[in-house]
Amino acid sequence: MASPRTITIVALSVALGLFFVFMGTIKLTPRLSRDAYNEMKRAYKSYVRALPMLKKMGVSSILLRKSIGALEVACGIVMTLVPGRPKDVANFLLLLLVLAVLFFHQLVGDPLKRYAHALVFGILLTCRLLIARQPEELPPEKRMLSVNGEEQPLIHEAAPEKGKVKVS
Repeated sequence: MASPRTITIVALSVALGLFFVFMGTIKLTPRLSRDAYNEMKRAYKSYVRALPMLKKMGVSSILLRKSIGALEVACGIVMTLVPGRPKDVANFLLLLLVLAVLFFHQLVGDPLKRYAHALVFGILLTCRLLIARQPEELPPEKRMLSVNGEEQPLIHEAAPEKGKVKVS
């Protein structure tokens, strides 16, 4: 049976992956929702206006929106379908992307309700990454220390707790 840690990582990976595939698709095409697509176009125009440096570098609102959307779709697919280390890389890239989007929202002065979802999903991405990066807990019978070729239980498990008497 899978450990609760594994179940949590898989559930978060699939949910976050599907969310980012959906949001990235909305940024790329009006097929899912024309209203949401038009809102994204408007929002990205305001982001580029607020950062004239992007204009100087030749980054238009269309290029910014489509590259962020494509990155979200790609990372979302990896989070949903690809096992192992690439999932953590996609998680990290999406976390950086969420931080950039939060910066954009703050830059243009959007109210909290316009970017609350980005905060929530940023927190979920952070939690998933922290859980995934924690070492797997070993069962008690595997917690042994090798000393001079001999397996011995770890010190804190071998000795009774201080102040307590071991009764047999």
